[in-house]
Amino acid sequence: MTVQDDESRTGQLMEDDDGDLTDMLGELRVLLPTAQLLSAFLIAVPFAPGFRSIVQAEKNVFLATFMLSVAALVLFTAPAVQHRLMRPLRQRANFKARASRQMLVGAASLAIALVLATQFVLSEVLGHVVGNIAAAFIGALIGVMWLLVPLDWNRRQDE
Repeated sequence: MTVQDDESRTGQLMEDDDGDLTDMLGELRVLLPTAQLLSAFLIAVPFAPGFRSIVQAEKNVFLATFMLSVAALVLFTAPAVQHRLMRPLRQRANFKARASRQMLVGAASLAIALVLATQFVLSEVLGHVVGNIAAAFIGALIGVMWLLVPLDWNRRQDE
């Protein structure tokens, strides 16, 4: 086998892999429970006895958190529903690219919801200063782990 044949074969494997939905399914299996758990928690919050006594600003934070959490659920489940409705799937690579974009938007929604949930809960328990500091820390942690680490990894792979 020549080097050119090997490069052609490698390129074909990469194209085939782009249509393989297994890795995307695995990623959704990690992300979806987080959005589900957060949404379930948020559904119960308004029925807690003290919810009526929180200030309007915190109710607005709750509303934004809830809406972002549910949006993440919708965006994470959309590829599965779309895949079922589009059967047989003819252009797997195109479907995977679109589904990946939906998942990234869902991850952004989930990230913001996690930051707001941190602020909401800790502001009620420990005060607004602690809640805001903790939310900023979680936002920074998400930024580092979800954005900077992969970018750094890609940069190092290109060297």
